[in-house]
Amino acid sequence: MKSVPKFISRSIGLLVLSILLLLTANAILAIVIFHQQFSGEASYNSSPYKYTQKIANHFTTTNNHYELDESYLEKIEADHVWGIIVDEKSQKVVWQTDNLPENIPQTYSLADISDLTLGYIKGYPTYTGEVDQDLLILGFPKTSYWKMMTPSWSYRFIANVPQILLVVLTVNIIVILFIYLWFSGRMVRSVVPLVEGIKNLPTGLHEKVREKGPLSEVAENIKQTSKVLEEQEKQLSKKEAARADWIAGISHDIRTPLSMIVGYASQLTDRSSLSKQERGQAKIILTQSQKIKQLVDDLNLSSKLEYSMQPIHLAKVNILSLVRQVIVEFINNNLDEKYPIKWHYEEGLDRSTIEADQKLLQRAITNLVQNAIDHNPNGCTIDVAVKKDQENVRIMIEDNGVGVSDNQLTELNHASPTLLSQDAKLEQAHGLGLRIVRQIIEVHKGTIAFEENKQGGFSAIIIIPETQTG
Repeated sequence: MKSVPKFISRSIGLLVLSILLLLTANAILAIVIFHQQFSGEASYNSSPYKYTQKIANHFTTTNNHYELDESYLEKIEADHVWGIIVDEKSQKVVWQTDNLPENIPQTYSLADISDLTLGYIKGYPTYTGEVDQDLLILGFPKTSYWKMMTPSWSYRFIANVPQILLVVLTVNIIVILFIYLWFSGRMVRSVVPLVEGIKNLPTGLHEKVREKGPLSEVAENIKQTSKVLEEQEKQLSKKEAARADWIAGISHDIRTPLSMIVGYASQLTDRSSLSKQERGQAKIILTQSQKIKQLVDDLNLSSKLEYSMQPIHLAKVNILSLVRQVIVEFINNNLDEKYPIKWHYEEGLDRSTIEADQKLLQRAITNLVQNAIDHNPNGCTIDVAVKKDQENVRIMIEDNGVGVSDNQLTELNHASPTLLSQDAKLEQAHGLGLRIVRQIIEVHKGTIAFEENKQGGFSAIIIIPETQTG
């Protein structure tokens, strides 16, 4: 990707630019400090050379005696500076200030003058000026300057070097931190929209990702990916809608001819003119046709529930009455004696209600009871129980039949169970009927779990929130 080398080069460039800016800032700071040190006004705190020259310019000569302007005399005494004038010919002191130290010599050789011009007299840093061909020497406090050839350094400056270095280091750290935070913030502002865009891709929230900044190419790729996914979702939605419409159409088209087959097969099973074998064959046709009809109805209902096309009519339903009605219908429809149904419920549940679509919930419980019958051809006992579970209602349908394998249980407890078995005789398979049950329970904001019970049979446990009474 071209954006990655570009991003790296920009990062390196920013780092180099930061270093150059810091070096430039430090150089400017050093120039300012030294400029103030050596180019100030006539004050020995700034430039002792200029200070001495200015004092030299304010001497006057009267009767071969030097006199300094009174204001400047007061100034050098106030500054604790002493001064002398050495005669050019005699090399003796011909003028001195009243505060001259006692140990300062009164006569100077050429060697002495050479030394004091570059250095000290008795530990006092000295600076020279010219007064009518004679030499003016000013002596400054011992702790005022450190002389090294011609450059001079303020003792105050030397003493404060550690603090100055600390300040410079602190400023550099602050500047580096500021640049880092600025760059990090810029990077975060560039990366956050990309991360949000990537996080939103699986959820279907295809928001526009900003395409500016060093990661603009990545943003553009996410945008293109979002468009592709959005288009795929639209196409998938169209396909799913077409599939649902196709299933509904097939269900409608099959219903009429299937009803005719069921009707004629039912007539043939009762016709005495047919042989026993022929009536048996007609009964098989009737039974399998009814299974086909049930399978088509289940497929149509499952499709409608999956795509929220099935209208849900919620109302307060007495759960005990609803389950009892399902059991009574099985018993009234000449249920085979090898499938006895045992009915259990807790006291007080006759007043317990839930928000439910009565027909759909009856269909779910009917499917569970029918599932126990269909998968236990040799018979089994079916236990149906309704209990109170805190703020929920628990409905349990279990049998002591052949049960199912662990792999089948895992598949059934999956969010969208698939058909587990199907034979050539269209025997009801685990899967579609139980899938419809799960879909109906989820519509009612409940949960369902499939288990192997203590008797080795199959159990289904439904939990649905109970209606809260105000």
